[in-house]
Amino acid sequence: MKILKFRIRGKGNSYISGFFEIKLMKKIILDEDLKYIDRKGNLLRSKMELSFSKLLSFLEKDYQYNFLIRLSNGREVPVDFKVENKFIEILDSEKDLDKFNEIKKNNPDLDIIAIGKSKFGVKSDDFETISFIDSEKDQIGSIFLEDSSLAFDYAHILPLVEKCSILHGHTSTVMVEIIGKMVNNLVIDFSEAKKIIKDTLSILDHKFFINKEYVYKEDSIHYYISFDGPRGFFNLQLPKDTTFLMPGEATVENLSSIIIKLLSSKMPPNIEALGVYIYEGVNKGAHILANIK
Repeated sequence: MKILKFRIRGKGNSYISGFFEIKLMKKIILDEDLKYIDRKGNLLRSKMELSFSKLLSFLEKDYQYNFLIRLSNGREVPVDFKVENKFIEILDSEKDLDKFNEIKKNNPDLDIIAIGKSKFGVKSDDFETISFIDSEKDQIGSIFLEDSSLAFDYAHILPLVEKCSILHGHTSTVMVEIIGKMVNNLVIDFSEAKKIIKDTLSILDHKFFINKEYVYKEDSIHYYISFDGPRGFFNLQLPKDTTFLMPGEATVENLSSIIIKLLSSKMPPNIEALGVYIYEGVNKGAHILANIK
């Protein structure tokens, strides 16, 4: 802020004096205002791309910039760097992230990694993405909770698996990994996380899990299911309040996904991904890791 004095001459010998303020605007230089040119003369899009090109040059690695690859869906997309038969995408924006995920989905055998800001890396479908922490506010952390009290009892039938195609039950313990942005040096308080997990597991405790495709009718109180499996024909009448219908078979893998969906709606806004491990008995189980945003 700069203060200037003024004096205006009026009629005759009269003057008007005073002060006024001028707010001097500081010029802000954006990334797109600068030009980044590597040693090969390529015009790069960001400082991070320039830094990476310098690293490759220092390591005496030859590279091609903006290399076009054809996806299995027929579309051509440019990848930032091609080094020998490997590819590297720099994540500078949501657009870069969408492109990287599209490449991984359409060409899963392509040898490609992404390098970028942690706020994009954690959203990548590839959890091996290399991420840089941009600031204290951008730090991504994770906690895990494994406790004997985090358990639930259930019954199920898997008609497609001979050994499990009869009515039987399990007591399953659960370990949950919670991944998100650090807030006041915490991902989430352990006690808060434990309460959320226990409340979620109480929804599933002492329930009968069955694929909803086996329901052939229902009334206000019961589901009626039937199926013909390796152990014979089953026709069951199940109370609705003790039955949990699954979008698919009642496997521990599917149960992990169900728990993630139930947990995601209860998590604070800084949480971006969840991992759920379910043990079916001892030394065996399933693990699902998923983005929730």
